[in-house]
Amino acid sequence: MAKNVGGSGSAIKKAINTIRSFSIGLATTFKHLYRPRVTMQYPEEKWVPYPRFRGLHQLRRYHDGLEMCIGCSLCEAACPSDAIFVEPAENPPDDPKSPGERYAKTYTINMLRCIFCGFCVEACPTTAIVMTGEYELANYDREDFIYTKDRLLVASPEDNAPLSPLESV
Repeated sequence: MAKNVGGSGSAIKKAINTIRSFSIGLATTFKHLYRPRVTMQYPEEKWVPYPRFRGLHQLRRYHDGLEMCIGCSLCEAACPSDAIFVEPAENPPDDPKSPGERYAKTYTINMLRCIFCGFCVEACPTTAIVMTGEYELANYDREDFIYTKDRLLVASPEDNAPLSPLESV
């Protein structure tokens, strides 16, 4: 006579395991039901970046209005993705752009190539370039991702971004 493989004891065990698995899943659902939500509704709620967040680049000015960038091209050399292009020029003595002998005639950052590593900020001897907390960089045109000196340079010295979390205190 053959053994009863699918006997009544097997069906009861399956039913108990099913009910137990269902109740464990339901308990997990109820446990998370009253916790605060993690998801942010983006356009309505904006994320506040951390103090050391590496966002959009910014060129700074001295308090007298001169550009901090002296056109040394160290940021261009430090960039691993070749996203920065600096064309230095001699600083005119009658109308100086920066306090040094040279200034950056052309300063361009290709944001499509930039990996936001911050090497350019570390390489700058005058702390002319900083990374701000701006993270909304989306655009429809590729040409708008090429940031020129006019777009990167702050309008006035009061608009300078903090260099570190300690400077903003």
